[in-house]
Amino acid sequence: MKNLSRFTLIGAILLLWVFKSYVALSQTSKETLVADIEKKRFAALVSKDYAYLNQVMGEDIIYCHSSGLIDTKASFIQSIKDGKLVYNEMTPDELKVRIYDKTAVITGVCTAKVVSNGQQLNTRFRFTDVYVKRKEGWQMVTWQSLRLP
Repeated sequence: MKNLSRFTLIGAILLLWVFKSYVALSQTSKETLVADIEKKRFAALVSKDYAYLNQVMGEDIIYCHSSGLIDTKASFIQSIKDGKLVYNEMTPDELKVRIYDKTAVITGVCTAKVVSNGQQLNTRFRFTDVYVKRKEGWQMVTWQSLRLP
């Protein structure tokens, strides 16, 4: 009887450990998924993949540029189409994803070569992005950047 209780306790501990490992692994896979979406968004800015940008950017997104300018989804994509913003390079140097249920917060640093209203900017930005899991998938709802010295 004593051995049975010991085996039950050991089995319960092993089961708890397996469940905890599964939860941690699934959390990591969510973080990886959102990081991949973010990297694809950077690539879409350079390649002018408007279909992907429309898919990944929520209709309610607010983008606060490092200059303080505020863009909506429509105004941001239009500024790329009009040539006011040209992304020649967007390379993530650091990317940290944290998941909170159906919300992902991304912080990072990227190297960018951008032409903004005819002015060439070769710089690094620190950014914070917020994604929300919706029926359409993960969509960015907030994007804020700060030019690094």
